[in-house]
Amino acid sequence: MARRDEIECWLTDMDGVLVHEEKPIPGAPELLAQWRDTGTPFLVLTNNSIFTPRDLAARLRGSGIDVPEENIWTSALATAAFLKQQSPGGSAFVIGEAGILTAMHEAGFIMTETNPDYVVVGETRNYSFEALTKAVRLINRGARFISTNPDATGPSAEGVLPATGAINALITKATGKEPYIVGKPNPMMFRSALNRIGAHSENTGMIGDRMDTDIVAGIEAGLHTVLVMTGISSRTSIEQYPFRPDEIVASVADLLDLRAEGEGGGELVAGV
Repeated sequence: MARRDEIECWLTDMDGVLVHEEKPIPGAPELLAQWRDTGTPFLVLTNNSIFTPRDLAARLRGSGIDVPEENIWTSALATAAFLKQQSPGGSAFVIGEAGILTAMHEAGFIMTETNPDYVVVGETRNYSFEALTKAVRLINRGARFISTNPDATGPSAEGVLPATGAINALITKATGKEPYIVGKPNPMMFRSALNRIGAHSENTGMIGDRMDTDIVAGIEAGLHTVLVMTGISSRTSIEQYPFRPDEIVASVADLLDLRAEGEGGGELVAGV
């Protein structure tokens, strides 16, 4: 596990780390610019499977964050990459929106409601009873159950929304089958991201705001983990977990101009 000054590549979560309610978190634009200026390979990771990387890049630009679409890795892309490896040229019944549908098409999958190899559930704001019924029946007939991410709720200006994990639970209750989930906290999403930028775990860092997804998956993938306090985590919530990140920092602003171990105001947690 590398020290911070030995990190050559970075993975970072998006919401709560770079942006909050469509506003840039202080230091985020500067950190991304620093990575670009120094030629540091990086990817922005998100469990959001609704949007394509192009859509997300445009949304980030609207928030004052400049991230090329090729530097965005979603749970939809990770899911499609995993299924392409498992069953090249396979078929799937997909519940979701442009992000997962586009990723599955580009991975060479056939979309079908007739004896698909997989039922794939992604994020959407337009779940239908008809589609859920088809998914349940297809799984009962032998289709393998895959999901992009486990998040039970998502944020909105009006409050939480039911998300992919809630729909997973509904289908599991009706079929008795648990989905294989590719997105965070599955370290497979991190490994596929590393492959995309040609990085290795021993010299890559992961920045996140959630202990239960970003940090635990980073630890399991062998990455240097940095928890920021600009998102969902609090000092009290951190104590609830039996594991710790390598560092805790107030925000990504503390990661600017890295030169040596511990610089930038971070708290070294694991002695690295």
